[in-house]
Amino acid sequence: MKPLLILGGRLIDPNRGIDETGNLLITEGKISAQGKEEITALPSDCEVLSAEGLIVCPGFIDLHCHLREPGFTEKETIATGTRAAAQGGFTTICCMPNTNPPLDNIETIKYVKSKANQEGVVRVLPIGCISRGQKGGDLAPLSELASAGVIGFSDDGEPVSNSPLMRRALESSRKLELPIIDHCEDKSLAAGGVMNEGTVSTKVGLPGIPASAEESMVARDLQLAGATGGWLHVAHVSTAGSVELIRRAKEKGIHVTAEVTPHHLTLTEAMVQICGSNAKVNPPLRTSADTQALLQGLMEGTIDVIATDHAPHTRANKQGDFITAAFGISGLETALAALLTLVHEGKLDLVTLVSRLTAAPARIIGNKHGRLGTLAVGAPADVTIFDPNKEWIVDPDNFVSKGKNTPWGGFALKGKVMATIYQGKMVYKDNSIRIAEWDKVIK
Repeated sequence: MKPLLILGGRLIDPNRGIDETGNLLITEGKISAQGKEEITALPSDCEVLSAEGLIVCPGFIDLHCHLREPGFTEKETIATGTRAAAQGGFTTICCMPNTNPPLDNIETIKYVKSKANQEGVVRVLPIGCISRGQKGGDLAPLSELASAGVIGFSDDGEPVSNSPLMRRALESSRKLELPIIDHCEDKSLAAGGVMNEGTVSTKVGLPGIPASAEESMVARDLQLAGATGGWLHVAHVSTAGSVELIRRAKEKGIHVTAEVTPHHLTLTEAMVQICGSNAKVNPPLRTSADTQALLQGLMEGTIDVIATDHAPHTRANKQGDFITAAFGISGLETALAALLTLVHEGKLDLVTLVSRLTAAPARIIGNKHGRLGTLAVGAPADVTIFDPNKEWIVDPDNFVSKGKNTPWGGFALKGKVMATIYQGKMVYKDNSIRIAEWDKVIK
């Protein structure tokens, strides 16, 4: 692993309020120098990457993805999922526990961490279950899971419908200082639904999932968080009503954080008519009014972070009729480009976007897993380099992920990751990027 000088890029580090053209030097897996001034005293074996016209920022952090291993390796593995993450610019990914067996005990947590160390190319931080087996009955051993290194607890894929259980989980979260990440859905209200309930579902004749199915559970969770002083993290917020509930809760001082996905920010229910089951996701794609509210919530900080909810499936899972097809989008490799559509349209500024993918999720994870989400000297050299203007056609067959299920297939997007560096090692490089030896550059 040779020293690497990243030359002349636009350095964006929201954690420290940095947005300037400059250089970045990486040695021994850490950031050793950065800034506008010319970096002198370079190691003799230093390599150079010209980043002129490119964005250089901390590696993206994904608080919500599905790696499917153990148990569902036909959909994804830790090896393929982490490589897809690297291609998407992510250097840290937090994997959900709805595997087989679920991540509800120390042994399975150790398995995921060991597998990630052996076969992964980026940092993998597991999320433990809230309930044993994700069955919603007994609380999982949260203290043991915390000691094993989980970054939070979730039964994602299944809401915590048992209110007393949710209360106990939130009480534990206060003591453990780790979030309870809830998939907010009243399954009795959502029963049988496969897309957003509204004019489009009526038009296409598909059963709908009302906004109230999410909002009623968000309201319950916020009440319990307020009563217990616990830390609630609302996963994949999708409705304007949920944004308003979270906004009011934060104003009251309730400890709540929230995330939104790229697809809920950029796509609406209309995509169901265009992409079929590749636009089937839970919670469903909503209305344009919802996407506007989500974007406003993200910009103002009511919604703290962007998370992919990367949910890879086999082709068979997505084939057949819409009602029986699986929910989920394979999102790691298209996340940045999809989000940059908002920047190019003038709806979101670039620094805020980078912040919600880096500094903000790093604050939620905390410092227990290292100094993440910054380009500060001495921090791990987790770096993403991207071209905000590079145009490309999304071809799912070229995905590194096993999951080819994307609504973006065939679409032209603008913005692409050029290189991803994890702890000083280049784990992804676009074919157009060239790296030269320093002595050849100065000649």
